[in-house]
Amino acid sequence: MFPQSQLRYECQQEVPVFTSSKSVARMIHLPLACHQRGLTSTAYGPFGINHGIELHSDVVEYAKEKLESFIKYSDSFDKFEFCEPAFVVGNCLEIASDSHQYDRIYCGAGVQKDHENYMKILLKVGGILVMPIEDQISKGFTKLTQILRTGQNTWESKNILAVSFAPLVQPNRNDNGKHDTVGLPPCAVRNLQDLARIYIRRTLRNFINEEMKAKGIAQKAPPKRKRRRCRRRRINTYVFVGNQLIPQPLDSEEDERMEDDNKEEEDKDHSEALKPEEPPRNLLREKIMSLPLPESLKAYLTYYREK
Repeated sequence: MFPQSQLRYECQQEVPVFTSSKSVARMIHLPLACHQRGLTSTAYGPFGINHGIELHSDVVEYAKEKLESFIKYSDSFDKFEFCEPAFVVGNCLEIASDSHQYDRIYCGAGVQKDHENYMKILLKVGGILVMPIEDQISKGFTKLTQILRTGQNTWESKNILAVSFAPLVQPNRNDNGKHDTVGLPPCAVRNLQDLARIYIRRTLRNFINEEMKAKGIAQKAPPKRKRRRCRRRRINTYVFVGNQLIPQPLDSEEDERMEDDNKEEEDKDHSEALKPEEPPRNLLREKIMSLPLPESLKAYLTYYREK
């Protein structure tokens, strides 16, 4: 089952390829999915504001642990500009009424028809909402729907495909009979120290790319894992001799050749697995560590990463 997770909000000042042409893009995501948070964080750039709302506190704690592990140990962190997400525990159906409107909304839990307008109101004009909506005809099924807000009171909808999602958990009322509102983290402006780190890392990364391009060195993609060829099963034939059934294996030259090829591939894969892999060079880290700066500033520029 999907955990009852809630909304993800994302706004940014640099427009990615999937946003509108406006200077600020915002996104909502339901539910909180750690792998999608990481993907969108690299797509939005360093000036994005990346928020997630999750009903279960243990899921938020897990997301924070994975985020910390990614920043400290992942080799991909230094290859892209990263928008660090912030997480909030709460129900996405209890967002404060004075909340921002957003350019992008993605919902990963089934939205009841009664809450469709609630989600649509969170969109800015020109924004896109993607969410699974309950099918009123086929009960128990949902349709992944894309909604574009074309005006203050107009939307365009398009069904993408039939899906199956766990529904959103309905909000509980407090002792006063009212819903507890969920406040989102503020869209705060970065301080000067943080901005300096972003631009220093960007300048060094661009310098490395230009240097490699001038030398004609192409950036190597990570090696693909080889798919092992399936071994063909040997076909045996049976011959009736009188009242006896005598098996006669049918060995063709092609079968023997395929067996030899499979054996050679297995030996090759085994020998390659025994070879020690050289760790990839982190050129950005090397550039930072070569700068004539105090060690404390170098550590800050590397986000205190250990490698």
